[in-house]
Amino acid sequence: MFKVPLPELKEIILQSKKITPRDLDQRLKDKINELSGLISEEGAAHIIANELGVELTKKGSEKLKVKEIYAGMRDVTVLGRVVKKFDVREFAKEEKKGKLCAIIIGDETGTVRVVFWNEQVNLLEKVNENDILLIKHAYAKENNNAKELHFGERGEVQINPEGQEITTVKTTSAAERKKISELLEGQSAELLAVVVQAFDPRFFTVCPRCNRKATPNGDQYNCSEHGEVSPSQSYVLNLILDDGSSTIRSIFWKNQVNHLLGKEETSMLPYRDNPSSFEEVKTELLGEQLKITGNVRKNEMFDRLEFNVLTVEKANPEEEIAKLESA
Repeated sequence: MFKVPLPELKEIILQSKKITPRDLDQRLKDKINELSGLISEEGAAHIIANELGVELTKKGSEKLKVKEIYAGMRDVTVLGRVVKKFDVREFAKEEKKGKLCAIIIGDETGTVRVVFWNEQVNLLEKVNENDILLIKHAYAKENNNAKELHFGERGEVQINPEGQEITTVKTTSAAERKKISELLEGQSAELLAVVVQAFDPRFFTVCPRCNRKATPNGDQYNCSEHGEVSPSQSYVLNLILDDGSSTIRSIFWKNQVNHLLGKEETSMLPYRDNPSSFEEVKTELLGEQLKITGNVRKNEMFDRLEFNVLTVEKANPEEEIAKLESA
């Protein structure tokens, strides 16, 4: 089953005109009760869509817009403009060496990260930012709650294909500004809030190829997908944010932590061995007003909503005042 966010599931079902918003909400509740609460609201929505004959996604072999790509899709074809090309990274596994390179492509509906491994990296030698790429036979997966594309053996890239054009790319977040008290599970949103509590960063080892957690096995580390690996270090930082309407725990992953604190991995690792040295950083964060975008998720263990941060910047007071005046 493709991982389609609940708000988009509902939107697709309602666009079919086969059910009203009020009837859909009631039918979702009835379906969950019918199955004794053993399925989520997303699962119930998938069942209802099937019962109504609503197709939630296009076939992967059709050319998709970025917005129409969901984790779990296979054989994806998409046209996008390169908005960012990252440096090639090399990694070692025992006596073998590997490399990866990622790019960000986009169209008028959004952007997506595309990852190339080993020999696939050669496909990017002639690719530059602003080139138009037609990507074929990719598959979509989730990484840190964001979708990204990878290639199988049949992966194909066409550079600046004749007759194909993308005039605009939606590189900024379309997330709607919301109050914390208004947030619902599955939503994407922008928040303007103040840091009222900061926790110590948590460090963990990850696979350098897929960025998934690498688990220790004696003197070695194993990745569930790539077996024995030489791990990389990653980290996550939790902050409690308050916007006057409520508070929410917000999760900042490695890239967001680096951007928030203006640090790199080398300057973060000393905090792993000496956590008390992070106290000054936590104190400096208190009272900072942040503008963040991300996704709302449910932490089942603690039965609470949390905010998974995708972008972060310190709020610009002049910009926010201008928004209020123009509203």
